[in-house]
Amino acid sequence: MDVSTPPPLDESLWDVMHMDDGVLDFVKSQTGIDDAGELKKHVLAIQASAYQIFPYPCIRSFDFAKLRLSNLPAYSQAMALLRERPDAIFLDLGCCFGTDIRKVAVDGFPMQNLIACDLHGEFWNFGHELFRSTPETFPVAFLSGDVFDPAFLAPAAPRLTSTSSTVVPPSNLSNITSLTAVTGHVSILHCSFVFHLFSEQKQAEFARLLAGLLSPLPGSMIIGSHLGMKTMGYFAAKSYHSGHSGQVFAHSPESWIDLWGDIFPQGTVRVEAALKAREERHLSESLRQRDVGALTWSITRL
Repeated sequence: MDVSTPPPLDESLWDVMHMDDGVLDFVKSQTGIDDAGELKKHVLAIQASAYQIFPYPCIRSFDFAKLRLSNLPAYSQAMALLRERPDAIFLDLGCCFGTDIRKVAVDGFPMQNLIACDLHGEFWNFGHELFRSTPETFPVAFLSGDVFDPAFLAPAAPRLTSTSSTVVPPSNLSNITSLTAVTGHVSILHCSFVFHLFSEQKQAEFARLLAGLLSPLPGSMIIGSHLGMKTMGYFAAKSYHSGHSGQVFAHSPESWIDLWGDIFPQGTVRVEAALKAREERHLSESLRQRDVGALTWSITRL
C-alpha cells in the first residue's frame, strides 16, 4: 500500500480492543448506551466521521476511546492532589476526544479546574458527539492551538521550587485563550502518545515548554506515555498522514530521565520511567521486532 493512502477502517479492531481496563464500561456509562451492539454502532459512526477528516492511526485503532491516564502508575498519586490542593489545575495536552479528562472529572476533579487542549478543535467536538454531551453538560475549558507557537504558549523556564502554600491561578479557566495564561500554575499535566510524533530535537523543545507550565509547588506532576524503545533511536513506521516522516524517534527510559535532568535544576524533581510491552493485539510485527513499547513516565516536583 502507498504510505500516502490511508488504509480502510477495520471493524475487527473494535472487537479485539482490550476491555479489561474498564474502557467499555466507561464509554457505556458516559454515553448511556447499555446495549453492546448499539454502543459499537455509535462509536463506529463517530470513528467514520472523524477518519474522513483525520485519517490518523489513533482514529483507526480506536485510541480515542481508550483510557490511558487512569492506567498510568502515577495516576493515584496525581489524583491525591485533589484532596491536598483543592485549587489544583489539571491540563490534558493532546487530549484528542477528551476520554481521559472525562475520567478525571468522573473520579472527582472539579470541572472548573480542568483544561483540555489539542491542535485540532474538531477533536473536542467529536468528543461531545461520542459521549453525547454538550458544552453545557460538560463545561470543561478547551483550547485549540499549537504549543510550538509562542503566541499560544510563550516559552518559559521552570519556576523555582516555592515554599509558598499557594500559587494563584487564573480566576476563571473558561476565559483563558492561550496556555501562556497558566504558565507556572499547572499542578498535573498529562500528555500521552504525543512526544513520539516529533523528532529528537523537537521532543526536547516540547519537554521544555511543558516544564514551564508546571507549578513550583511540591507534588506537582507531568505524567504520560508514548512509544519508546530499550535503546533510544529512530525506527521506521508506516506513515499515511501528512506531516509525518515515517521515521519515529523513541527514547529509552534512561535517555528520557536524562532529558528531564537537563531541563529542571538538580534536586528539584523526581523522574521515573519504565518501558512496557504494547499489549494491543493489532500492533504490527515490525514494532514488536524493534522492541517498541509504551514508555510510561512521571516528573514530580520535590
